[in-house]
Amino acid sequence: MATLFLIIIYLSFISLGLPDSLLGAAWPVIQADFGAPFGAAGVLSIIIASGTIVSSLASGTVLKRLGTGKVTLISCFMTAAALLGFYFAPSISWLMVLALPLGLGAGSVDAALNNYVATNYKAHHMSWLHSFWGVGATLGPIIMSGFIREHDLWRDGYLTVAVIQFALVVVLFITLPLWKRMEKVQSHPVIEGQGPQDNLYDAESTEQPMRIKGVKLTLMTFLFYCGAEATVGLWGSSFLVNVKDLSAATAAQWVSMYYGGITVGRFITGFVTLKVSNRVLIRSGLLIALAGASLLLLPLPTFVSLIGFMLIGLGFAPIFPCMLHATPERFGKEQTQKLMGYQMATAYTGTTLLPPLLGWIAAQTTIAILPFFVAIYIAVMLFGSERVNRIMKLRSLRSETASTNHSMNA
Repeated sequence: MATLFLIIIYLSFISLGLPDSLLGAAWPVIQADFGAPFGAAGVLSIIIASGTIVSSLASGTVLKRLGTGKVTLISCFMTAAALLGFYFAPSISWLMVLALPLGLGAGSVDAALNNYVATNYKAHHMSWLHSFWGVGATLGPIIMSGFIREHDLWRDGYLTVAVIQFALVVVLFITLPLWKRMEKVQSHPVIEGQGPQDNLYDAESTEQPMRIKGVKLTLMTFLFYCGAEATVGLWGSSFLVNVKDLSAATAAQWVSMYYGGITVGRFITGFVTLKVSNRVLIRSGLLIALAGASLLLLPLPTFVSLIGFMLIGLGFAPIFPCMLHATPERFGKEQTQKLMGYQMATAYTGTTLLPPLLGWIAAQTTIAILPFFVAIYIAVMLFGSERVNRIMKLRSLRSETASTNHSMNA
């Protein structure tokens, strides 16, 4: 039963990933179809992410009233209905209206499932969970490119994804009793496979989360990570079409390789976490992503851009799941649920602000600035992550010294 439950959680993350990459892949065609301004994709992104922030912050109250199973079911249904609405939308204004339920459908379930896995399973499950998000995010552009290759049928792409989402809704509805049984069994969760050192920071659990050292830097890293990930996904196709002179269909396929890099990277990371710490994986991922952004910056042949996109995806792969899974270890189990909501809200704030910022600047200049911005975002993440590592190391040393002194006095 526990294995089946994990499979359902993984399938739920496919439903989260499917819509995330559709807009960026289809935007060159949608823009031409509606005669919309270039930066309108940024407005749609803001609306989607704003809805997600609101539902993420409200996740604690909603989950307490409905439970994880019902929240997951309702959220998946909302996204499916919104995607179906995109198929029928007669204007860009209607897309903006439908973007709100599309965003609201993601926030609560995202925070809930991340908190559940972080507090009940080992790190490799968190990586594989987000690998399934990557499966959805990779399938989105592939499906869309198939429909826009010949006849620019972006609406049919949205319809196909909506049908897949409704199929997941049916699965979630049928298995709803399983969620209830598992919630009763795991009503007193224990973090799987963790040792005494994982309680190292529980002494600070009585503090307000924002007062714990390292929390603000961690939130900053979440903000720039999700901002960078969404920026590449939203504007990658436009960069390839306008700077590298590729067709919209080919550009969508290339962006799918970016999400494919994230997906494959997270699947591999699931095994690597058995031997390598979250800290090392986060640092390595940031350096790989920075190398990928550097390839986009250099005046190299077009095919090198594909390698750059894939490297950025591979580098991004371990960062988000490893940071989420490290939350109980870094800041104490007592703070995990509250901090998980803060982290998801901050992450979606990055998704809300940074992609449209690039779109606005690109509209005034050129979309060729994309790799410059991505490189800067990654550099900021690297700075924040390393600062948090230093804070955690100093805290660990202080705790060990205090424990030694206590033993000697005893």
